[in-house]
Amino acid sequence: MSPEEPAAATPSLRQRRRAVARQEILGAAEQQIVEQGPHALSLRAVARALGMTVQALYHYFPSRDDLVTALITKAYDDLADAVQAAVDAVPEDVPEDSATPRPVVAAEGYRRWAVAHPERFQLLYGAPLRSYRAPADGPTTHAVRRMTKVFQREMFDGFTPAQLAAADTRALTASFRAHLERLPQDGLGDLPPAAASLLLSAWGHMHGLVVLEVFGHTSFLGDHQGELFHTAMRDMVEGIHRRIPAAAPSGAAPAPASPPRPASPSA
Repeated sequence: MSPEEPAAATPSLRQRRRAVARQEILGAAEQQIVEQGPHALSLRAVARALGMTVQALYHYFPSRDDLVTALITKAYDDLADAVQAAVDAVPEDVPEDSATPRPVVAAEGYRRWAVAHPERFQLLYGAPLRSYRAPADGPTTHAVRRMTKVFQREMFDGFTPAQLAAADTRALTASFRAHLERLPQDGLGDLPPAAASLLLSAWGHMHGLVVLEVFGHTSFLGDHQGELFHTAMRDMVEGIHRRIPAAAPSGAAPAPASPPRPASPSA
């Protein structure tokens, strides 16, 4: 910290107590979700579990929506932490040809958290809670973007912007390309449209398999659900990376992108 930068103010005793109380309320609400599911969330039950009145709880969360927003934000942050921890745990001295690709490691971190916390995963991606609407560009949005950045970094690390812009994808319509270009810069907006579309498709593939498992639709595979996921993610990552042209040698012009494949009659 430079001499010109003011020192951060130490939180007052009241602020510290308030922060502790908020964490206790969030913990009790999470426990209720784990035991009864997201749609059973009740402020009265949360307050009763903590030995406080609903009116007292409103001092910390003025409405049910405020509590739900905090719960969703925390779940996204915990999920992002799990994904980041998974890639951080990759040894640096493993030969590249024998290592699991880092995007696959990130995807497996995502799956493990979801399988270990199915009720909280359902809070994020299950049926929407009745009457709840997340605040526009609020804390839940920023938490999602944080997780997106982890996957973006792991999927495209080592590729140049020119390579990503030249990725071989189906021809994007002008309106879709323009929409991708207008996305916020702290989200997908700093990626060329071709790379953004590839990342969105990859997320849909990964997330779809996780949803099927969390909601019990692949339970017939038993212990092989993880093997299916691992294989599918490796194939997906290798397929995406094959769509990105090789970097041009120093001083040479960038390699041309492969021409877009025409859409099939059924597309």
